[in-house]
Amino acid sequence: MRFFNRNKETAPPAPPGHAHKADKIRTSKRSHGREPYSMAKRPSFGQWLKCTWLDIVTMAVMGAIGLGVYMADPAPSRSFAVTFADGEIVYPQFAYPLRDEIIPIWAAALLAALVPIFIFLVMQIRVRSFWDVNNAVIGLLYSLICAAVFQVFIKWLIGGLRPHFLDVCQPDISLADDLGYNEKGFQQIYYTKEICTGDKRQIDDSLESMPSGHTTAAFAGFIFLYLYLNAKLKVFSNYHPAMWKLVAIYAPVLGACLIGGALTIDEFHNWYDVLAGAIIGTIFAFSSYRMVYAAVWDFRFNHIPLNRRAPFMYTVEGAELANAVFTRHAGWGATGLGGGLGHGVGHGHGHAHGHSGTHPDGYNGHNGALIPRRAVGARHEPATMV
Repeated sequence: MRFFNRNKETAPPAPPGHAHKADKIRTSKRSHGREPYSMAKRPSFGQWLKCTWLDIVTMAVMGAIGLGVYMADPAPSRSFAVTFADGEIVYPQFAYPLRDEIIPIWAAALLAALVPIFIFLVMQIRVRSFWDVNNAVIGLLYSLICAAVFQVFIKWLIGGLRPHFLDVCQPDISLADDLGYNEKGFQQIYYTKEICTGDKRQIDDSLESMPSGHTTAAFAGFIFLYLYLNAKLKVFSNYHPAMWKLVAIYAPVLGACLIGGALTIDEFHNWYDVLAGAIIGTIFAFSSYRMVYAAVWDFRFNHIPLNRRAPFMYTVEGAELANAVFTRHAGWGATGLGGGLGHGVGHGHGHAHGHSGTHPDGYNGHNGALIPRRAVGARHEPATMV
């Protein structure tokens, strides 16, 4: 392919004083093979693959690891009580009937992936950036895959009893032997899965309740979407937005909560399994978003996709994709206005100019007026009050 064949050009001889420095630069580029690319235009497939192949391989490896752990038998030999001497069930919270899932795990995973991707594409009606879609989808996959692998390891090595465990186990205490931890504990009421007579696959699954995989996937995907919508709609920023934007960004959070909550209705999970899954998914959503965008909460930068090969200088004037927002209020998205901040935040990815219209104590609004940020009561010169 043309892209992978580096063109050999004859460069003019460098001045003697610069020869050594030029050799070092060429050596550095050859050793790393990571020339900066522009995010202002769409790359060829070869260019994109050259930037992304390592992530693709990592995702495949992580997916294989996660699937292998998911298919493995539970690692711990967990003890559980069945009944007291009078026949009363010791833990009725684990004696619920096995029911059909309201939302199967495959449906939860598809919703957590496809709904955000659909929204990313819809946002391109105004954003119109290949790299914004790329970073959003890649970041979403970071979140979903890493969270999934994280939680399956906990399921495998720690686990817990599902609410329908005893119904699936169908224990027969006459099968208990003197080996292991059968008929152990106070009054010898604790046993291990050797006394179970039910389906082995269902028994193993019912020993891996914590954390909830459904909830982990839902929060990993929908919290990432929440952060993306907040950045593109500028809900928490420098102006008063319309109420529908608040509704829009929290709709995915509601969806994640409903998916997790449904698991306490069909009794596939305990409430603490759902909480653990929500925490894991949320952590990975925040971490993944920050990997692919310049900020999480800083409204000046949280909409700007990061370049893999050029550092972002945390300035907006002239930065690539500084106007990659959906909203058009308060100067956001206007050509030449770095996201409603005028010229007051500087330049972008790997490039910095020496000029800036920012006052030391504030930043420029969309109309160019300086917003002072000194403490109340501090002494101001007349020029700073304009």
